[in-house]
Amino acid sequence: MGRPSVAAERREQILDATMTTIAEYGIHGTTLDRIADTAGMSRGHVRHFVGNRDRLLLDTATALFADHSGEICSILPPNTSDMTSALDYLFGPEFNSPDRENAVVLGFVQLSRTTPEIANVLTVAYTATRLQLAGLVAQSHRDASPDACLTAAYGVLTCALGSVFLGDFDDDPSRMERSRAAAEALLAAL
Repeated sequence: MGRPSVAAERREQILDATMTTIAEYGIHGTTLDRIADTAGMSRGHVRHFVGNRDRLLLDTATALFADHSGEICSILPPNTSDMTSALDYLFGPEFNSPDRENAVVLGFVQLSRTTPEIANVLTVAYTATRLQLAGLVAQSHRDASPDACLTAAYGVLTCALGSVFLGDFDDDPSRMERSRAAAEALLAAL
């Protein structure tokens, strides 16, 4: 297989610059001019390779939540095969760090309130995550009903996302540990 096309390279460069810009300026401060500056391109080149701002934000959200085939998927790592590994990830430092990716996700959450296409991307990704978690709950709690497994999956995901969002302003060193304990207590109640 040959080298990627210049267009594909530029597109990846622009998507990366978009995430950097969202993390630095927030979703409403993310303009084509700022993205172009971050990418080291002209605004015209950005438009040529990815289209307008709305298209670019949708493509960036899709890329953020997509697997290697381009399909929007669960936010859990591909090798997550049991509830312990899911909890390790959701309540671990990688998922909970106040980094660029989490700032971008928060930007897309904000934008989803007014942009149905972005809301759909988030809905597909987090629905896939809940369903994967429900399957892992069922695997570890064989006597639990499917509805109870789905409810527990909602609870685990809510604890994890709450922990991430609190991490943007709450530096309590026990936050992740307590959030995981809440999720584990929910699972133990099944």
